[in-house]
Order: sequence, then structure tokens, then C-alpha cells
Amino acid sequence: MVVAVLGPARRGCWTQRIAWLIANEGVRPWQILAVTFTNKAAKEMEERVKAILNEQATEGMMIGTFHSICARILRREAEHLPLESNFVIFDSDDQESLTKAIIRDMNLNDKLYRASSVHASISRAKNELIDADNYPITTYRDEVVKRVFAEYQKRLIASNAVDFDDLLVYTARLLEDNPAVHDKYAQRFRHVLVDEFQDTNLAQYALIKHLASYHRNIFCVGDPDQSVYGWRGADYRNVRRFEQDFPDAQVVLLEQNYRSHQNILDAAMGVIDRARNRRKKRLFSDRGAGEKIFFYEARDDYGEASFVVDTIAQLVASGEFEPKDCAVMYRTNAMSRLLEEAFLQARLPYKLVGAQRFYGRREVKDMIAFMRLAHNPADEAALGRIINIPPRGIGEKTLTTLHMVARQNNTNPGAILLDLARGAESSFYKSFTGRAAIPLADFGGMFANWRALAQTATVPELFDRILKDINYKEYIVEDDSEESLDRWENVQELKRLAMEYSTRTLDEFLENVALVADQDTLTDANAPTLLTLHAAKGLEFGAVFIVGLDDGIIPHSRSFDEPEQMEEERRLFYVGITRAKDRLYLLRAIQRGGRGMAEETFPSRFMDDIPADLLVGKTRTGRSMRGAPPETKWAFPSPLRPSPNGRGVGGEGQALYKAGTRVRHPMWGDGIVLDSRMQDGDEIIDVVFESVGIKRLAASLANLKII
Repeated sequence: MVVAVLGPARRGCWTQRIAWLIANEGVRPWQILAVTFTNKAAKEMEERVKAILNEQATEGMMIGTFHSICARILRREAEHLPLESNFVIFDSDDQESLTKAIIRDMNLNDKLYRASSVHASISRAKNELIDADNYPITTYRDEVVKRVFAEYQKRLIASNAVDFDDLLVYTARLLEDNPAVHDKYAQRFRHVLVDEFQDTNLAQYALIKHLASYHRNIFCVGDPDQSVYGWRGADYRNVRRFEQDFPDAQVVLLEQNYRSHQNILDAAMGVIDRARNRRKKRLFSDRGAGEKIFFYEARDDYGEASFVVDTIAQLVASGEFEPKDCAVMYRTNAMSRLLEEAFLQARLPYKLVGAQRFYGRREVKDMIAFMRLAHNPADEAALGRIINIPPRGIGEKTLTTLHMVARQNNTNPGAILLDLARGAESSFYKSFTGRAAIPLADFGGMFANWRALAQTATVPELFDRILKDINYKEYIVEDDSEESLDRWENVQELKRLAMEYSTRTLDEFLENVALVADQDTLTDANAPTLLTLHAAKGLEFGAVFIVGLDDGIIPHSRSFDEPEQMEEERRLFYVGITRAKDRLYLLRAIQRGGRGMAEETFPSRFMDDIPADLLVGKTRTGRSMRGAPPETKWAFPSPLRPSPNGRGVGGEGQALYKAGTRVRHPMWGDGIVLDSRMQDGDEIIDVVFESVGIKRLAASLANLKII
């Protein structure tokens, strides 16, 4: 019997089914395979089944994560593998260390081929069941990754070791290539149950398919509308593969929601019903309609953050909610900065989930350290942090010598470096070996330039110069993964803060950062939660605030030209909405980017999908949201007017820009127009800039020049 259970309330039916099979269908516990994604979930499932039956009745049942179950199978079948049964499992640090060693031994440039990035490519290939011999090559980097991949596997085997991906790959290939082993497990497991099916990758799906191939009793539970982990390797296409491989599957829709009020569910349905190629569901709740959804359009992103904090304070003061009942959700980690500062300014505690607090993030601390050093060459803590970032061949031995020379001359290491900027003319140059003196002098030269610039330039000018000199973007963006791009967005967020100090001193900037970062340790168990939409999956809160509902943020600009990514962005917004039990607040900012670099924004296209009669609040024009017709709900009444450069824009209803037009922006530099359209009397253009990526702009405000 093939069953697919789709819907938000699924886990109870999973455990109830196991208990029923054992108690009523005569299925032996050891004939059941139950797979989920986390050890915590597996333990919870097992305890629930034992609570329904008893410990003896469940003895021998195989329940666990994909990785733990595969490890058990591989140890039992090690005779078929190039490994001994006592193989070890390399954790993430082990994997990266091994990759780094191979890159070093192959004399590859570790700045171009960073270990974490190369290993991520290897991991993605394994998730697709691609081995080193069949690794596809389309670029020179691919050829390098293929060579590292082959050596990586060779060294793992030599160490009698596997990584997490190997657990899946070895098991899938074992079942594929060895009929006797395949039949042994396929016949043993009369019933295969899989939780969170929407999050499986190709290797995991292959395992499921093999293990359920004999009895064809497979029970998959999940919610395709919550498939939001594509960047981690989850393959939404597995739902389609399941439908093709098991065409006789009985589909059970779980449409009753026990968490949210009906208005919240209706808003969620309005968003997700626009998704392509999905099975329609109609969620309903017995909790009543509840409050309408509050939409707030702030003047800027500071106002957005202030509204969140003030509203949470009011909800708590009124006794409606405890602080821990409230959550603030955003698309990227970089967006936490203003929210964190708003909570700190109000002296209210908060919890940050799934990420380091903004001022504790590695890339943020790096850039602050560079700015501190330019301001104060005697800052040894800052120097120690960044002297070899990005790596420039300054090792521990050289650093020890640098400090020793400084002590001998009754000065500090920063002063020595500034003098070394003169090269061989420096009196300290011969204190170092030639191999050590060269990188120290090179760094000293940059350091001297920053020190001089700090005396005359603005804070953002110094920030940009440091970024350019050290080529920090190349260092921090290891690949096109979500994590790498998030790190760069954190740097850009810090730059936005720097822009606010265009007319203030570097000393003021650093003082403010230090004071905020010092308060950054506030925490409290009973406190509002700040988290990304991705981290919110599986959680629930009494009151949810979703901020950043601007096109380019939700949905993210990276999805604009990728239909499949745009679909995942829609599902991500749906996940955020459905985390709310009682109250939902949707927020956006008319201008974003801080008070020194304001950028006009446009409402998220997803907001048009929420029925207007579910919303209360006010638009940017002050028009009440009550009963507003959908076509005017997000009106932007700004007729075309001459642009600030005096050149003017197209006439009424006429577009001036077209795809492929090269343009120049006074702040972001050169870019290329991707798309242009007329909206509410203004020309809206999507431009990709070399410096900041894709931006959506109003032609009348953007001050663009065609080049």
C-alpha cells in the first residue's frame, strides 16, 4: 500500500500508523523502517510509539535519521565495501581539514579554491549520486574540483573513513549493485515510513525507492508547500518522482490546521494557491476567524524595526502575550542588525535563532577590526585579527618576530608595520627574513594608505577602500551558496551603517559600534525570537512579524530570473505566514538602506495575492486597508517627472530603458538593464550592477545615466 500524506499536521499520523501496524496488523517491529531528518525527531517518534504500546512491543524497530540508518546497514555489510566495519565518520571540521590538505598538497591557490567551497561542490555531487569519475566539467574550476574529489575519496578510504554524504551514497550503491543485499533489506522491511519527505535529496529518494521496492508499502508524509531547503540539497522534484514511480499511491490531504486562526490560513492560501504544479488544499481551523492581518508600511527600515519593538512591547504590556510568544522573521541574516539595535535601544532582551548576533559575525568583526586599525595603529587586538585576512603568508612565527621587534624598540606592532611600508629603507626590514619581510611590507603599505585616508576621507570612503584593497568579497564569497551570499550581505549591511556616518567622524562610528556590540550579549529565556524564514520552519508563535516585504527581499532578487527559485521564495513566505497562531503582522519600508543611502523600494509581489479583506493597516499613501480593492491596494501614485540629472524620462506611458541598456548610477557605478516596465505612471527597471548585484529602481528617482 502506497500512501502519501500531505499537509501541515502530519507527525501524529506517522506514529499512530506505526502503533496500528504493530498492534492490529501483526507486523513485527523489526519489519518496520521509519526515517526522519533529525535525531531529536526520531527520538520523539520512538517515545510516542512506546507510549502508545510498550517498550517490548517496539523492540527491533529501525527508526532514525537517514544517516544513522545507513551507518547501521553499512557496518553490517562492510564486506561489500572498500571499508572495514569499524569505519569512522568524519565530521564537518574533519571534511574541511582533509579538503584543505589536498588543496595544499596539489599546490593549488587556496584563495581561488577555498576548502569549504570545494567541499560544498563535492557534497552537492554526492547528493546527486555523482562520483568523482563522472563529475561534470564545464569550467576549469570543475576540472580542479574533480581532481580534488578523486583524491578526497582516496584519502577517506585510506583512513577507513566516510563523510556524511558517503553514508547515503555507499548505501544507495550497495542496494543498486548487489541484488542479494538489496533483496535482503527490501524483503525485511514490510513497511517503510518517511517523515518530512519534501526535504529529501536524490540520494535519499533512491534509498527509499530501493527499500520499498519489494512489498511496496511506503508511507510518505510531508508538505510540498514547505519545501524551502533547495539550497541545502533538498530536491522538490522528488515529489514528482514519487508520483511517477508509485502511480497507485493513495494521497491523503491533511487540511485541518490546529495552530492558526482562519484569517491567517486564508492569507497563506492566497499566497500558495498561486504556486505552479501543486496539489490544491483548503486549510481550515476550528479556532475561529481571529484578528485580521495587520499591514504596516514604514517610512524607512528604522521605522520598520521601531514598529516591531513598540508593538511587541504593547502586546506584552496589555497581557495578551508573553515576550517569548512573539517572533520576528526576515529573509536574510543581515536584516537582523536594525532589529537587534532597536531592541537594544529599548533595553528589551531578545533571542537570535540560527545565527550569530550581527556584531559577532566573523565578516562583521573583520571589517570593524580593519576600521579600528586604520583609526588606531596601536590596536593590537584588531591587528591580530586581520593581519592575515585574507591569507597573505604571514604565519605565527612571523607574528611572534613582529611583536618581539616591537617590544625591543619600545613601540607597538602597528608602528613597525607602518614603517615597513617603506620597504628595504625601513630600519626594521632586516629584522625579518626576506620571506617574512615582503608580506609584512606589502600589508604595511596598505595599512599606511588606510591610516592616511582615515584622516581626510569619509567613513564610507575608507570602508570601500579597505574592501577593494583586500579584495574581501572574493575572500568571503566562496561560491554561490546561500551561506556565502549571506556573509556578503552582512558586509553590505555594515556598509549601510557606515553610510550614515558620511558627515560624521570615524571615531563616532567606532564608538557607536562598540557600544551596541557591548550590549549585544543581552539574553533572556522569556524574550522575543529573531530568526530567518528558513529557520522558522517547524516552529510556531502567538504573534509573528514578517519584515522586509519588498520586492528584491521577499522574494529575493536572486530568484528574479529563476522560476524554480521564485517558486521556493513563494513557499518560504507561506511557511512564515503559517508560523503564526493568533496575530500576524506584515511589514515593509518605503525606503531601505539606512539613513545615509536610502533606496526606493516596491512592495513584494506576493502581497498582491493576499485577499484585501483580510488586511487592516495603512498604505504609504495613508489610505485605509479595509476593503481596499486588490488592484489599488499597493498603488504607487507618483507620475513621471524629470529625473534629477535634468535629462528627463520617457513621456506618459513610454519606457526610456530597455533590456541590455548600459547605465551608470552615482553610487553603484555601471550596470546593465535586465527588464523595464511601466507601473503607476513610472518606469520600473531591474538593473544588475557589478558592485551590488540586482536592484529594482524607479526611473524618476534613480538618477541613472545611459552610457
